[in-house]
Amino acid sequence: MATVGGMDDTPTAITNLLYRYAELMDAGRLEECADLFTHARILLGDPADGDPPVVDRDGLAAAWRSMVRIHEDGTPRTRHLVATPIIEVDEEAGTATCRSTYTVFQQAGSGPLQPVISGRYLDRFAQIGGVWRFTERAYAMDLTGDLSQHLLGVLPEA
Repeated sequence: MATVGGMDDTPTAITNLLYRYAELMDAGRLEECADLFTHARILLGDPADGDPPVVDRDGLAAAWRSMVRIHEDGTPRTRHLVATPIIEVDEEAGTATCRSTYTVFQQAGSGPLQPVISGRYLDRFAQIGGVWRFTERAYAMDLTGDLSQHLLGVLPEA
């Protein structure tokens, strides 16, 4: 039986973090979204592809503010779909890892609803103060479409 706040709730707590990220990003609440990464280092690319830039919570918020196009309604006009979370928990250490996929759909102006990017999140978590928190995220971008209405600049080079 799962207990609230206990290790048995780990998969739910971790998937809720993944989904909360998507919810906040889609709402254009970039600062609140960055707050999810207060205890994390963020790799702006796939470490398997080289040495990606690494930022902290404030660096991530700054990157989003400079790159993510916010439309008239105060949102990026996106829907982040996070799927296939594969969670591995080290109960003794109070840590976990998760590999998941994402696809971002966007509809801006009179344009069509379309996928604009798809890839993988490579996440690490730890219990901090009894609550599961992100401790690392690596963004792996596998497929890109038309990002012209989503980003103000170019994606960082890995």
